Amino acid sequence: MLLATGCLFATLLIAQTKKPATTATKPATSVKKPAPAKKPATTSKPSTAGKTAAPAAPALKSSADSFSYAIGLSIASFYKAQGVKEIDNNLVMKALNDAKNNKPLMTEAQVNNCIVNYMQAARSEKAAGNKKAGEAFLAENKKKPGVVALPSGLQYQVIKEGTGPRPTIDDQVKVHYRGTLIDGTEFDSSIGRGEPITLSLKNVIPGWTEALQLMPTGSKWKLFIPSNLAYGDNPAGPVIKEGSTLIFDVELLEIIK
Repeated sequence: MLLATGCLFATLLIAQTKKPATTATKPATSVKKPAPAKKPATTSKPSTAGKTAAPAAPALKSSADSFSYAIGLSIASFYKAQGVKEIDNNLVMKALNDAKNNKPLMTEAQVNNCIVNYMQAARSEKAAGNKKAGEAFLAENKKKPGVVALPSGLQYQVIKEGTGPRPTIDDQVKVHYRGTLIDGTEFDSSIGRGEPITLSLKNVIPGWTEALQLMPTGSKWKLFIPSNLAYGDNPAGPVIKEGSTLIFDVELLEIIK
């Protein structure tokens, strides 16, 4: 982990250089009395006096150079995708040197705890807006006719009540479903694919685990799942952001024995 943290120093090498902007020269105005013959005007090249050449990109002279640079880019890209911005490059370089000299300021356990805690706090901050929007949505949604709000925060609406048995926590079930965000954006649909899926009640988000045990086989329910019963402060794929409240149309087709 020490090395992984230190590898972020590679972001220092990614800085892009900008070319100096060139200004277009205005065409010369013609005199009122036309000349018998006029040669095409020649444009002068901008002066390069006093300008320094842009620094060359770092040379990757060996496979080890390329591998080292690739690791730095990969780790930097990961943290960039997680929204981490406050990184002190000087401390990153110090950590790299300390690790190489076997004089780290943190133990491996401290490194892991530091990274996990920081990332969790960053995700929670990023999720705050979606959580607030989800809470407002659910507060209004539970007032609608036919919507049942459970103590856990899960809400559901019965579209069609089945007559079959209810699954238990140890069962596998076959279902059709469609999932959307509270703004109607669809993120997944077995219905759209035309093929139901088989899943275990132990291996789905908590909101599904709770709801499926209440559904008689043959039922169609609409589930309204708060973020703490879905993916929490974690994103899930490109559409489901941190702290998202989710809506599912679920049809319980059968219990797999």
